[in-house]
Amino acid sequence: MKQTQKKREQRHKRVRSKIIGTSEVPRLCVFRSNKYTYAQVIDDSKGATLISVTMEDIKKESKRKSKDAHGKSEVARGIGKLVAEKAMGKKIEKVVFDRGGYKYHGRVKALAEGAREGGLKF
Repeated sequence: MKQTQKKREQRHKRVRSKIIGTSEVPRLCVFRSNKYTYAQVIDDSKGATLISVTMEDIKKESKRKSKDAHGKSEVARGIGKLVAEKAMGKKIEKVVFDRGGYKYHGRVKALAEGAREGGLKF
């Protein structure tokens, strides 16, 4: 395991010690790899994933709507909007944001802003 990955996991443990998703206020968790970005809304009290969105979902949506999202940050913003849309469908308005040990900039920030634009509060 690389040193950067170990450090990210340590930061994530530190963040997760303070953040808990409940059924009233679930946790919006972000994971990003070099190629893809993922977002999940998780209820930690039940240990269940309520909503899951990937870059693949956004690419399918953009083909239908004929809007092309260019760049990873723009796609991440689309992921945030889609997560918010699905959450509103399940009557979830408030979440706790879990940045996953990543810095709050770039794709992580774009995803958070997209979720806020979609109507989620955190």
